[in-house]
Amino acid sequence: MFTTLTDKPQEFITWNWLQFEPYYNDLIARSLTAETVAAWLTDWSRIGRTVSETYARLHVAATLNTADAEAERRYLTFLSEVYPKVEEAEQKLKLKLLDSRLEPAGFEIPLRNMRAEADLFRAANLPLQTERHKLGSQYDKTVGAQTINWEGKETTLTQLRPVYQQPDRSVREQAWRLATDRWLADRESINSLWSKMIDVRRQLAKNADEPDYRAYRWRELLRFDYTPEDCVNFQRAIEEVAVPAATRIYDKARRRMGVATLRPWDLDLDLYPVSFPALHPFRDVDELIGKTAAIFQRVDPQLAGYYDTLRHEGLLDLANRKGKAPGGYCTEFPISQRPFIFMNAVGVRDDVRTMLHESGHAFHVFETNHLPYLQQLQIGMEFAEVASMSMELLAAPYLSARDGGFYSEVEAARDRVDHLERIILFWPYMAVVDAFQHWANTEPDGRDPDRCDQKWAELWRRFMPGVDWSDLDAALMTGWHRKQHIHRSPFYYVEYGMAQLGAVQVWRNALSDQAGAVARYRQALSLGGTVPLPDLYAAAGAKFAFDAAMLRDAVSLIESTIARLESM
Repeated sequence: MFTTLTDKPQEFITWNWLQFEPYYNDLIARSLTAETVAAWLTDWSRIGRTVSETYARLHVAATLNTADAEAERRYLTFLSEVYPKVEEAEQKLKLKLLDSRLEPAGFEIPLRNMRAEADLFRAANLPLQTERHKLGSQYDKTVGAQTINWEGKETTLTQLRPVYQQPDRSVREQAWRLATDRWLADRESINSLWSKMIDVRRQLAKNADEPDYRAYRWRELLRFDYTPEDCVNFQRAIEEVAVPAATRIYDKARRRMGVATLRPWDLDLDLYPVSFPALHPFRDVDELIGKTAAIFQRVDPQLAGYYDTLRHEGLLDLANRKGKAPGGYCTEFPISQRPFIFMNAVGVRDDVRTMLHESGHAFHVFETNHLPYLQQLQIGMEFAEVASMSMELLAAPYLSARDGGFYSEVEAARDRVDHLERIILFWPYMAVVDAFQHWANTEPDGRDPDRCDQKWAELWRRFMPGVDWSDLDAALMTGWHRKQHIHRSPFYYVEYGMAQLGAVQVWRNALSDQAGAVARYRQALSLGGTVPLPDLYAAAGAKFAFDAAMLRDAVSLIESTIARLESM
């Protein structure tokens, strides 16, 4: 019956469960043998890709305009009426394959994942998973509606980002305080959402016979290659190595600015002397798209070809606007075999990095399109983020106008210094976010927003010295409100820190052999989820490690490169 399964998104995106169900019933009823398993897996992948693309397109529509009631209704209807039924059917298919004891070629890692997923599955958790998604959407809607009045105009908080790079410190402070006050106006509503989220998470864990949500989430995220204790050790390594390096950067910025202390509204300012004007790399998204294309042509012609596909097929939505969900992401349409990039560009240099970053995720999609089975595309974020973060560094040599990019030679060097410094600055912030999540999702007090405020402030002071938050207690302690991963994607953040170490190793290889490093990078991407995480890193020319020794090597390379660029 799979000959009748449409591959047209405009048709299947409107399907309800009754239209998906016959395909799952067909797979459940079929005989499964060594001779039939390949065709069976092909058809399973086909319906799974259809469901995945339906979800992705509905999610994209809901995030493009959080005020679109119809888009929200369709997305939430899918989550409540289709998603739970799909999960039940998927569980039956996983058990069918596992019970058969068949081991198809190239399916070792998917089978490992299926065993873990089947063991974790509880029917009682299906409505809770739906509720978790709904609460996340409510968080997006709350944040997406945030605006202030700036110079007589309604302005989103994201649109203030260029203001934070203005040389006039009083202007930066005014904008920062207005934005912070707007966040604080939603303090009670976000706190209320948080308590509900924690209740759902705890019930998920209880139903799965896990002691806490961290244990549950570890299994759900298929983390086979490291433990919670490894993450705690990573936090300690960051405290030992990265925090002192970050403090040196903050102190250098303070001296260059000629101020007694750095304040929060100074942190988005270029860390170069304030006599340099703020970088404005592009005027509009068309310029962003065009210059990014030229950069990718220098990195690798095939990657440039992938990017051209995104351009010409309308797979980019980049400009910030009121009602658009915060942040940026790359998602996948598996039937169409295409990625889609979402971001909130306003003309600042971070937008360029976001474009390069999300394009790395998009290239991962293109490089894995050859894999026959959907289950082979299940890639841990610990390596998926290597794809994106490596691309930021691989593209860095081509940011100047000489290569079709955004900057003069001096500006390009300046931007690279800022990028490298912010890699170091990121690790301590990541440690705050990760440590907070470990605490909030294991301790009884994690449900209490007031205790969350206190814990966040405690962690901030431990990992983030160098910035003066005097008389800004409310803004400091509610910083966890402003990190959407904590609310939308629990425990998804340490991957960035691990992957950044992997990306620095890919970059190190590129310093002596750019073409070879890019070739290894692409080869690793093409493996998808068919080999274990350490093997993916090895294929990319890196080692999966995040201890103090590895971090020290990375920080040393970054600091020496910064010194060289600053001397140019």
